[in-house]
Amino acid sequence: MKNILITTLSLLTLPALAQPTATEIINRVDQNMSSENRIAESSMTIHGRRGSRTIESRTYSVGTEKSYTEYLAPAREQGTKMLKLDDQLWIYSPSTDRTIQISGHMLRQSVMGSDLSYEDMMEDRKLTDVYTATLSGEETIEGRNTWILSLEAKVDDLAYHSRKIWIDTERYVPLKEELFAKSGQLLKQTTFTDVKQVEGRWFPTTMLYKDVLKQGEGTEFKITSIEFDQDIPEHIFSKAVLRR
Repeated sequence: MKNILITTLSLLTLPALAQPTATEIINRVDQNMSSENRIAESSMTIHGRRGSRTIESRTYSVGTEKSYTEYLAPAREQGTKMLKLDDQLWIYSPSTDRTIQISGHMLRQSVMGSDLSYEDMMEDRKLTDVYTATLSGEETIEGRNTWILSLEAKVDDLAYHSRKIWIDTERYVPLKEELFAKSGQLLKQTTFTDVKQVEGRWFPTTMLYKDVLKQGEGTEFKITSIEFDQDIPEHIFSKAVLRR
């Protein structure tokens, strides 16, 4: 009885587990969301004013430097390819049999009429590399406890100067995000759902993107399959592969 009492008193006097700092939270998020490389198949459903359409694709990515996407369906988009090497982006169109480079102001254009821009598709750097985070509150979203983080840019070449992210306190994945211009104007909103454990990490497999400056019900991006840390042949990330 004495031993039980001593143990109980010891537990009562232990300090509560310290809440992680904003930087520690973002590091955990990066561990879930980033990888050395990945192969993913996905569908992108664009909910426009005149109805919805779905585009299917397969993407190969290595770190934040290389990415190759081939569009698989529908027939109208089949064979369209996109290649990113560092900060350069090329697109091949089978209908014209031409490869064009997307740069400058063109990067802000919509990808196939979606709520995503080419800048959005290219930005894959870790949050800790480009933003400074502070913890600004807590909130419950769909029954999940979240930390609210405010992120401020610490590099100049970002499409969004600041972000507000709601991070699941147990799984360390984003559940909601707001993206802002340097002026403070809200530009885009994203919700993340269907969080699954994939190869030991938590990962949201459905994202709904909404450009608040355009009409429509947003763009739903679903990952139908994803594999991390795969052997990806180097030849995939060459301009020659675009015309094959």
